[in-house]
Amino acid sequence: MHKRLSLGFFVFVALLSGALCPAQTPSSNGSPLSFSIYERARFNAWQWFAAPPTNNTYGYVESLLRVGVAQRLRRWDWQLELGQPAVLGLPDDAVSPIAARGQMGLGGAYYAANGNNTEPAAAFLKLGAVRFDAERGNIRLGRFEFLDGLETKPRNATLAWLQTNRISQRLLGNVGFSNAQRSLDGLDAHWNAAGWNVTAMGARVDQGVFNMNGNSELNVDTQYLAATRYAFKEHLLWRAFGDAYHDGRTFITKTDNRALAVRSADHRNLRIGTYGADLLAVVPAGAGQFDLMLWGALQNGSWGRLDHRADAAAVEGGYQLTQLRTSPWLRGGWFRSSGDRNTTDGKHTTFFQILPTSRIYARVPFFNLMNNTDAFVQVVDKPAKQLALRADLHWLSLTSSHDLWYLGNGAFDNKVFGYTGRPANGATSLASLADVSADWQTTKALALNFYYSYARGKTVAAAIYPSDRNLQYGYLELVYRWSVEQRRGGNR
Repeated sequence: MHKRLSLGFFVFVALLSGALCPAQTPSSNGSPLSFSIYERARFNAWQWFAAPPTNNTYGYVESLLRVGVAQRLRRWDWQLELGQPAVLGLPDDAVSPIAARGQMGLGGAYYAANGNNTEPAAAFLKLGAVRFDAERGNIRLGRFEFLDGLETKPRNATLAWLQTNRISQRLLGNVGFSNAQRSLDGLDAHWNAAGWNVTAMGARVDQGVFNMNGNSELNVDTQYLAATRYAFKEHLLWRAFGDAYHDGRTFITKTDNRALAVRSADHRNLRIGTYGADLLAVVPAGAGQFDLMLWGALQNGSWGRLDHRADAAAVEGGYQLTQLRTSPWLRGGWFRSSGDRNTTDGKHTTFFQILPTSRIYARVPFFNLMNNTDAFVQVVDKPAKQLALRADLHWLSLTSSHDLWYLGNGAFDNKVFGYTGRPANGATSLASLADVSADWQTTKALALNFYYSYARGKTVAAAIYPSDRNLQYGYLELVYRWSVEQRRGGNR
């Protein structure tokens, strides 16, 4: 891949594709223009672990507006989308001057990432891509979002839920929960035949996530390859994948368990290879069905001056009563990723999560899947077609007491590494977490979502936040979607 992919080139290609068919006169060989609007408003309330005099209790409002236009021309289609994120009422006192305590929740993260601005806002090109569709696949060039694990769309509803909620974005995601989100500049290609899907992607990473300005590229790139296969009449889905990650931001201090002076003197690149596989299965039994999820990955490469070797694995299963009207579903699972046990052996053995959407697996994002062990149970239910309920209970610990308690979603800015870490202080017990959510699709266009969580900090958290080891977070969210096609003689 070229050292510096030009965003201007991608925009030019997308605009040129649109110019081939003027908006006021749709081509007989192509579809009309389609326009879309997405608006998400979220009202957040935080009570982080207490660290007086830093503010740990506050609220703020997020707004994300995405406005898009797209068109299909025979085998080609193109898409442009503008993103306009804004946050109102951020706290200016939720970042502790004590490094170990850091940012007190996402309010502090947004404030720090936007130049200590309590009301940051920006507008930028969120998507700008052109795609060619062949008989058995497609290739896309430009600015796009990429979610690993979602290379296919299972017709089996249970497989689709597991793929979306328990497989996807462990390594590569758009951080959709954040207000600026993440895009990539590059290309991806998909090939489908006889139950197989092969997906390849290579791209550079854009700014965004907590930084409201998502226009700039980072000196970070990733290349991904996956093969996915259905079997047993789509009751089983497996995938093998590999990813090559490079971070050339050598002027930024890496986050790991070495002493600050040692890390500050390490100006070498990160080059991480990740290789893994996962399996989803659904087995009918009695009044319902069993489900199984397996996921695992190995890593090698270089972490600056250190030799990198790490691993992670997850095992999950459950039973769903499909013959009952609400289809209640009880699940449980266990996840473990490696941590680093020695700061002076020339090795880095903390599993690196690359560019994930951490919030899928940490619904209150005070942890991620690095140096992490997570045992959980969850209940999912649908009392109505438009209403989904879910409740989780997690027991969280650190894998290595000599490593850090990690937070973050990966590179999002040219000023910070993208992950933060707090000391374990020789302990591993982090927290217990309980949460509930209700997602209600009130109309075709409008959704109303609610979430609440409570975490009880254990030894690791209590050592850093001795005043109050309890954490609470909740939000109320409204999501509006609108789309229309422009046709001769008017709209549809």
